[in-house]
Amino acid sequence: MKITRLSSLAAVGAIAALTLAGCAANEGGATPETEGSTGGDSALSGTIDATGASSQTAAQEAWVAAFQTANPDVTVNYEPTGSGTGRENFLSGASAFIGSDRAFDDDEVAAGGFGACMTDDIVEVPLYISPVAVAFNLEGIDTLNLDAATIAGIFKGEITNWNDDAIAATNPDVELPDLAITPVHRSDPSGTQETFTTYLQATAPDVWTDEPSDEWPLEGGEAAQGTSGVIQAISGGNGTIGFADASQVGDLGQVHVEVDGEFVAYSAEAASLLVENSPLVEGRGEADLVFDVDPASATDGAYPIALVSYLIACEQYEDKEQAALIKAYLEYIASAEGQEAAAENAGSAPISDGLREQVLAAIDLIQVD
Repeated sequence: MKITRLSSLAAVGAIAALTLAGCAANEGGATPETEGSTGGDSALSGTIDATGASSQTAAQEAWVAAFQTANPDVTVNYEPTGSGTGRENFLSGASAFIGSDRAFDDDEVAAGGFGACMTDDIVEVPLYISPVAVAFNLEGIDTLNLDAATIAGIFKGEITNWNDDAIAATNPDVELPDLAITPVHRSDPSGTQETFTTYLQATAPDVWTDEPSDEWPLEGGEAAQGTSGVIQAISGGNGTIGFADASQVGDLGQVHVEVDGEFVAYSAEAASLLVENSPLVEGRGEADLVFDVDPASATDGAYPIALVSYLIACEQYEDKEQAALIKAYLEYIASAEGQEAAAENAGSAPISDGLREQVLAAIDLIQVD
């Protein structure tokens, strides 16, 4: 899918009809509010191309619509190829900036060689925070309460029927069918998948013994391409269960996840609580803001499966006009208006004012002179 120029903010609701191609610091710097909250600047012109996380699709639709309306001589193309492809494109230089459901890891940052950049200094900022929903399709059942060990057992293939005692124990008032469970996972490398397997490993290590990975580590179950493919597979089956960005699960059944003896529904607010309490990864560059999110530390109503999706760019570009466009676009995304637009269109959790200060300082390190 390519998101291209729209003539007005009213077009946000019509963006889904656009052409499909593919699936799915220190204080400083000017804030978007100082130049107009949508980054409006008549001097901006040109085209910037990006690929990456399909989870960001709905948010990117809103961001592109508003930014291009404020800057009519700018075109932003965002193609939701998936996070893994996005990172490959950034390394090869095929994408000027990307969205990714995970940041580059320590080894990747140390290796450098980011083809889009003049140096190995990169900007990684968390601008899309969203719960990852565990969604299912069972006729007549809208919600289920499940603990981490049960969820892990289902996706490991050890709990194979919906009327299993482990499921019944936390759902005494639900008439569970005698029906085989079909777990659905991603066939492609995915940050959403890594978020989910990180949750399983952190909260049910006796059951889920595999390391977190953006690639599914097990045989069995049903594999689907991209977020949209997972939703299709769950929706099209009976007895299916899978995981996906919460903004895209629609009317599918929702799992309430056990946290400290309570069952927590996914919500933007509950996901934000988890991230707000997480520390930054140490040893990164000044513009490299990566959070060390630990699902096992979730408490007090925090939803333990939260996707922290990043916008990733270069500190230095050879083309300064391109650098200025990317910097302005990221500043808009980080603004209160940009975060609210994503929340309304995608159900994501707006970043806090404190985090916004850090993010804007990181973005300000993109060199435009």
